[in-house]
Amino acid sequence: MNTLETLEAHVRELVREDGFDPMTDKSRLHELVSSTIEQYERMAILGKVIPLTNPVSASRFLMDAVGGLGKLQQYMDDPDVEEIWVNSPEHVFVARHGIPELTPTVLTRDEIARLVETMLGSTGRRLDLSTPFVDAMLPGGERLHVVIPDITRRDMSVNIRKFVARAQRLSELVSRGSLTAQTAQFLEASVRAGLNIVVSGATGAGKTTFLRALAGAIPPKERIITVEEVFELNLANRDVVAMQCRQANLEGYGEITMRRLVKESLRMRPDRIIVGEVREAEALDLLIALNSGLPGMATLHANAARDAVAKLSTLPLLAGENVTAHFVNPAVASAIDLIVHLDRDVSGQRRVREICGLTGRVEESRIEMSAIFKTVDGQLVRGEGYPPKQEAYDRIGISIHRLLETSVEWAS
Repeated sequence: MNTLETLEAHVRELVREDGFDPMTDKSRLHELVSSTIEQYERMAILGKVIPLTNPVSASRFLMDAVGGLGKLQQYMDDPDVEEIWVNSPEHVFVARHGIPELTPTVLTRDEIARLVETMLGSTGRRLDLSTPFVDAMLPGGERLHVVIPDITRRDMSVNIRKFVARAQRLSELVSRGSLTAQTAQFLEASVRAGLNIVVSGATGAGKTTFLRALAGAIPPKERIITVEEVFELNLANRDVVAMQCRQANLEGYGEITMRRLVKESLRMRPDRIIVGEVREAEALDLLIALNSGLPGMATLHANAARDAVAKLSTLPLLAGENVTAHFVNPAVASAIDLIVHLDRDVSGQRRVREICGLTGRVEESRIEMSAIFKTVDGQLVRGEGYPPKQEAYDRIGISIHRLLETSVEWAS
């Protein structure tokens, strides 16, 4: 063991004796690290140990190793890094501004295992042969996903998504070039009017960030209930209750699913429900909620707005054999008002690619849609369509025709 490894082992032992979580109690950890460095320096003066070349660097190493993510901490601290993933000890990647890059960082399998153990320590979630996947939120709000062998071929697969510089308002996305001022004003009006909106796109397209910005347009008097697999939205609205799923315990009991949370949310006097991501049969419960007159929003993985509608028409069928397309298609057509589809271009820029309105009609099992905004030659332009429920805009004093047919500059 070299000097730093010896000091790290000593600090870890002190942490175990003290019984605190070094990832959440940084001040206590800093005290132990400072005390350890001072003690070592005194011993070096007496000639008992080799002096440290750089005590400040050694202190930073110990803080990162014990209370952080070791060699990965530099990427956690880098504001430009959005995501970190480890495919193997020699293949550590990061994404900066949407562009992936292979880093020079090399880990050992023991280091990866220790990092995962450290990260899971404060989440209350487990990872073992019976539960080879884990999805959790770190103390700093980052989302962690881990898969272990033999589900993976040889090494643990680790993903950490940071959600850097997350927007709280649509105006912030306008300034970043994600959408036009006219589009943002239309979406803000649609949220205020209580339309039901689904944000679709591929992984990493910015769906959660966009959903959070949309929620910024919800009137402050409304009570919002959010339902997520893992807490990510962290809304800044005044009246919010956030709920997340729970894994089963070691005995196989205690699991709380998305379907259960959607149902429970309806008993909590919501003015608005937001589902972080629709993946499975909870799509049926969401449709039922939205068809009861409760406004809501959600995200969905899809390649295009039309694909998102097709997926919303398919996922509810997973709820059981008694659920048929004959029921689901009209339910989707009447419950969902807008599909906002996002994508990420080759430069990593996240943009709104199209916004489509559902007319409420179903023709020969095909849900009718119209393009309100579409991308032409790389530019988001006005389409030929109009949103449904135009009377909802009238109730809040907005002429949707005037808004859609007039070029505007964003006024924050």
